[in-house]
Amino acid sequence: MSPRRTRLLFLALVVGQLFLLAARARDPEGGTSLLEGLYLRATAPLGRMVAAGGEALSGARQARRSRAALEAENRELRAEVTELRRLRLRLSGLALETEELARGSGLAVGPGFDLRPARLVYFDRESLLRSLVLDVGTRGARRDQAVVAENGVIGRVVETAGRWAKVQLLTDRAAAAGVLLEGARRQGILRGAGPGRLEVDFVPRQVEVAVGDRLVTAGIDGVYPRGLPVGVVASVEPGSEMFHHITVAPAADFANLGPVFLIERELPPPALTGRREDGGP
Repeated sequence: MSPRRTRLLFLALVVGQLFLLAARARDPEGGTSLLEGLYLRATAPLGRMVAAGGEALSGARQARRSRAALEAENRELRAEVTELRRLRLRLSGLALETEELARGSGLAVGPGFDLRPARLVYFDRESLLRSLVLDVGTRGARRDQAVVAENGVIGRVVETAGRWAKVQLLTDRAAAAGVLLEGARRQGILRGAGPGRLEVDFVPRQVEVAVGDRLVTAGIDGVYPRGLPVGVVASVEPGSEMFHHITVAPAADFANLGPVFLIERELPPPALTGRREDGGP
């Protein structure tokens, strides 16, 4: 046998003896053998990595389930908020009507109108006539039918074509509506003053008007039911010797309209109002 092979055989025997000794020797840090202890120390980090990966995967699955549950809950809450805002529109008119009728008139009190959803399909932001177009469904719409958003009045229908209706916004300079200052209980004429602006005329200067006072529809123009939110007073200045010059911040956000609704209500007979049945003059 060559000296080289002899050295290799001797080295193998030595390594084998070391493994046998390590297998029999006890680990001073535990009850296992020294060889088992070395193996466990070498593989422990890998085990911890595998366990951490499993926990992270389980956490990600739980997070996805929680996110899906939150999204479903948010959808339900948004639907509830929309319905509550619609109810508030109806109750705002009912509250004002109730307060006045409770003085002893003995008349029956009710909201007087229903809200029918419509879909906004076009918003004219460029022309002088501030308007939008609605898809009102197969039931159609009538001229001078009031249109509201979740927070307040938007305008009135001025033209119809089948399931489509064109709406003149309150902010249009040709638009007008009868309004009531809730605090002062005085009426005035609201008119459009351009994009996002409203003004009120014919409120006497002796009437106390303050910034923040709420305005609602007066119900005297044959278009809007009484008590719908219109806006709040933004500024009050002397307009003339007799009347205030009042600017109003609209209740409805015309720059970001959400759901819109047609107001359905019973109207007085045309013979008494001088209006056609389709709402025209």
